[in-house]
Amino acid sequence: MNDPYDSAYAGTYAEGVIAGPDARQALLRRMEADGVKFLRMIFSDILGASKNVEVPPSQFEKALRGEIMFDGSSIEGFSRIEESDMLLVPELNTYAVFPFQPDGATRVGRIICDVYTADHQPFAGCPRLALKRVLRDFQALELQPVCGPELEFFLFRLEAGGDPTVITQDRGGYFDLAPVDRGEAARRQMVLTLEAMGFEIEAAHHEVAPGQHEIDFKYAEALQTADRVITFKQLVKKVANDHGLHATFMPKPLAGVNGSGMHTHQSLFRQDGGELVNAFYDPHAANQMSDQMRWYIGGILSHARAFVAVTNPLVNSYKRLVPGYEAPVNVAWSDHNRSPLVRVPARREIGTRIEVRVPDPACNPYLAFAVMLAAGLDGIRHRIDPGPPLNLNIFDLSEKEKLERGVRQLPPDLHAALEELEGDAVIQQALGEHIAENYLRAKRQVWSDYCASVHPWELERYLATY
Repeated sequence: MNDPYDSAYAGTYAEGVIAGPDARQALLRRMEADGVKFLRMIFSDILGASKNVEVPPSQFEKALRGEIMFDGSSIEGFSRIEESDMLLVPELNTYAVFPFQPDGATRVGRIICDVYTADHQPFAGCPRLALKRVLRDFQALELQPVCGPELEFFLFRLEAGGDPTVITQDRGGYFDLAPVDRGEAARRQMVLTLEAMGFEIEAAHHEVAPGQHEIDFKYAEALQTADRVITFKQLVKKVANDHGLHATFMPKPLAGVNGSGMHTHQSLFRQDGGELVNAFYDPHAANQMSDQMRWYIGGILSHARAFVAVTNPLVNSYKRLVPGYEAPVNVAWSDHNRSPLVRVPARREIGTRIEVRVPDPACNPYLAFAVMLAAGLDGIRHRIDPGPPLNLNIFDLSEKEKLERGVRQLPPDLHAALEELEGDAVIQQALGEHIAENYLRAKRQVWSDYCASVHPWELERYLATY
């Protein structure tokens, strides 16, 4: 059986490991053969924004030794002025060459980095290292988490000056074709660009809302998948701009239509006799779901109200999580339908998995995967029973019927989600004290700013009346 993830990522959980001289020299030779003239050293802030320091060939060797320094005090949630010097430590197996040139001739490479302090210690505020810490907990149990996200996005027209509008370029719906789907050409170019960067694209199609699209890539080990999400968003935006469009991963840019999600498929693999097998699959259990799978679901449901503050990080995120638009607002699970927060797809054996339907694509993938995996692991450790599946359309149930079945609702807004996060020790531990503290501070400031703003809805409703 083929490995469910890229084996190049196996064993990347350890912190403090700089690639050896032989590996560095091999990559330097490869970069020279590729004709790379600039190297982008990519990292993420705690809010999920991609950042980079770009270096020329004279600095390539220094960069691969993890000696490129930057000012961490300028990055959201990183550090204070008095301790601002940070180092970028590259993961060599993330090297790739962009399939386009900024000036039509110069080839640019990229490599994804962890962030370390000036004294070469792992930085507590690095989101990628936070995910690695959670993955080491699974490694101690000889388990390998695998993730497969489905990212949805909107394509909007640009104004003459280049600013984005909320005007879609089509009126297409689910799986529509051209000429109704006018984003087809841009979407195809996105697929080709992603494939040139090493993605295995499984499907691409128009989504249910006008101007909404989805491109699915193959599942992989969780760290590699998080790296791919960061790359995916960057490349989709770049190709859209080349076509005179703006790609947005904002979860609910338009009222009255479905929002954009990042449904995340998850499973665990373990070694058995020299091959990887799916730990969620048990041919002798009810519905062929192993105890570990059921407990994992139990953990997801137990901590969902807290981890949505991370998987759904914007004020706008909670305008997607409302009834009527297929969004998973109900904390429950089903072994076939899409109305609860967790769905178990029909496939079994190697394909046995759960689909967590709540995340949206505005999240930081490193932190989103970290908190979901930590929730599932807590379920396994404490054998949390998720209860029986709710195999009916929860959207049709009254509030009383939901209460009778023990179905809780997700927090109604970002403020309530942050309160849940602050009260959940498991999710805070997955983030680490530094990230949790800075994340809560940053998001509470956003909520305060939102509450203090006067919105168009208020003017339309009240200005003439009062």
